Amino acid sequence: MNINSKIYFASDQHFGAPTPELSFPREQKFINWLDEVKHDADAIFLLGDLFDFWFEYKTVVPKGFVRVLGKLAEIKDAGIPIYFFVGNHDLWMGDYFQKELNIPVYHDNQEFTFNNKTFLIGHGDGKGPGDLGYKRMKKVFTNPFSKWLFRWLHPDIGVKLAQYLSVKNKLISGAEDVKFLGEENEWLVQYAKRKLETKSYDFFVFGHRHLPMIIDVSEKSKYINLGDWIGYFTYGVFDGLTFELKEYKN
Repeated sequence: MNINSKIYFASDQHFGAPTPELSFPREQKFINWLDEVKHDADAIFLLGDLFDFWFEYKTVVPKGFVRVLGKLAEIKDAGIPIYFFVGNHDLWMGDYFQKELNIPVYHDNQEFTFNNKTFLIGHGDGKGPGDLGYKRMKKVFTNPFSKWLFRWLHPDIGVKLAQYLSVKNKLISGAEDVKFLGEENEWLVQYAKRKLETKSYDFFVFGHRHLPMIIDVSEKSKYINLGDWIGYFTYGVFDGLTFELKEYKN
C-alpha cells in the first residue's frame, strides 16, 4: 500500500431495484462516494450484488447503469485497481467487466495481502453451514445448461422476468437481513471460524447479509460484513493497520 492511501470495500447496492426510477438516487449517491474515495484509494473492492440482476448475452448486457459503469471506467483508467466479486444477484456475470473496463471478476473467495495483513474476501453467499435451499438453487442457476436455456429467452422477456422474481421474492433485503442472529447462527461467522482451523487470516470481508457488523472470530482475526447501499450506505476502509466500517452520509 502507498503511504496515506486506503483500501475501500462496498457491497450490495442492488441497482435497478425495486425500479430504475427509485434506484437512481442510490446510484447517484454511490457515484458521489466513488468520486470522494478515488483521491486516496489504493484499491477498491466491490463485493457483489452491484446490480439487482445482471445477465450477459453474447452481444447484449442489461440496459441502464451508464453513470455507474462510466465512473468505474474513469477510476480504473486513472490507474486505481478495482476488484469485482459476483453476488447471488449478478452471478451470471461473464467477461464484460474484464473486457470493457479491465476490471477482474471473481466468482469465489480470494486471498489478498496488504501491509502484511491477510484478507479472505468474497460476497459470502452459500458459505458456511445451513442455507441448503439456496445452495441447491445456486447449483441450478450456475449450471451451464441452465444459462444456455435462459440465453434463448429474448432479453426483453428474460431480464423483465428475472427482475420481477428478484423483487417479488424479497431477495433484495428480507426481514432476516436486518436482524443480528447471534454468532452461533451467523453462517459467515461460523465459516470464518472454520477457515481459521487450517489457515490464519487477519480479516474476513464479506457482503450478502446486508447488515453492517464487525465480529472478533479469534484474538487476531475479525469478520466484517459491509452492510448495504439500500438502507445503511456503509462501506469498509482499511488504512494499512485497522479496518473500519463507515456510513456515507452525503
